[in-house]
Amino acid sequence: MEWKKLEIGVFLVNVLAIIYNRKTKKILIGRRQNDPYLKKLTWCFPGGMPGYGEDLEFYLKEQIKLKTGLDVIVQKIIFAKTYPEKREFLSIYYYCEPIGGKEKPGELFVELEWVKPREVIDYFKISTSIHPKLVKYLKSLA
Repeated sequence: MEWKKLEIGVFLVNVLAIIYNRKTKKILIGRRQNDPYLKKLTWCFPGGMPGYGEDLEFYLKEQIKLKTGLDVIVQKIIFAKTYPEKREFLSIYYYCEPIGGKEKPGELFVELEWVKPREVIDYFKISTSIHPKLVKYLKSLA
């Protein structure tokens, strides 16, 4: 199916987590290699594409566990966006907090890093853009 020919908004959904540790005041990001969809992507927020069987938060928790080893509580949606280079992608960003698990990089992540909210921008400049509304939200966590 050629998505771009459709008149209505049909999207490939991606759910992503802003995992914020209140004690350390840091956000967890992961480094990927060889992303199949965005070749330049390296540092990113954990998450992935949901299935149809459960709600989005279920799949987000599942992806976070697979990619970071952590259990989280999903608090709220903070932002959603499409991408100029891939209009069919819809990313939904959720605010989450860690509640347990053993931190370790997994499924596509080769490294995990806890960074201050204002530092996230520096990591993302290397490989991908970060929306100004999301930057504003991250700065509000600082």
